[in-house]
Amino acid sequence: MGIFSRMADIVNSNLNAILDRAEDPAKMIRLIIQEMEETLVEVRASSARIIADKKSAQRKLDHLLEQAQGWENKAALALSKDREDLARAALQEQANLNEEAAHMEAELSAADEHLAQLTDEVAQLQSKLNDAKAKQKALLVREQSVQNRIRVKQQNNRSALDAAFAKFDKFDRRMDNLEGQLEAMDLGNDQNLAAQINALEEDERINDALAKLKAKQAQSK
Repeated sequence: MGIFSRMADIVNSNLNAILDRAEDPAKMIRLIIQEMEETLVEVRASSARIIADKKSAQRKLDHLLEQAQGWENKAALALSKDREDLARAALQEQANLNEEAAHMEAELSAADEHLAQLTDEVAQLQSKLNDAKAKQKALLVREQSVQNRIRVKQQNNRSALDAAFAKFDKFDRRMDNLEGQLEAMDLGNDQNLAAQINALEEDERINDALAKLKAKQAQSK
């Protein structure tokens, strides 16, 4: 695709429609901006060549007109000397130079029109580039905003989880305290139970001894 055709396609393109269809708008806008900047560089380089060619053509035109005027002066001199033949030949040279100058003027006029068109299209392309950069900036701001919102939500979720775990830890601690209290109560009860059992065993021994003593006294009567 030629540079000028490519530039026309860019100028006539709808950035919003392109970005809406893009899978990755941020990447797409970077490629569009790169394409525009490269096209601007090429167009300006082409414009510079046209301007240089135009200046060269203008110098050539000035030289042709100067030569044509010189031949007209020679024709006048020849005619003043009654040399109509030389005057006619000089005028023929002048006519040839004027014809060449006319072609050169046509080329200069075409170059002027081309430069005017390029200037207008470059201005449109520059405006389009500025618009693309503004959209890129907006996309970056939007992306940054979304990322910030995601980080905030992640932080909030993390805080909620931390709070939930803290509640579980508090509950576990409370249950540990209650179980500790219960075990402490059981420790006292275990000691009383052991003492009661020991007392029963001691009472049984005394009863056995008392029974033996009674039996012994009965035999002695």
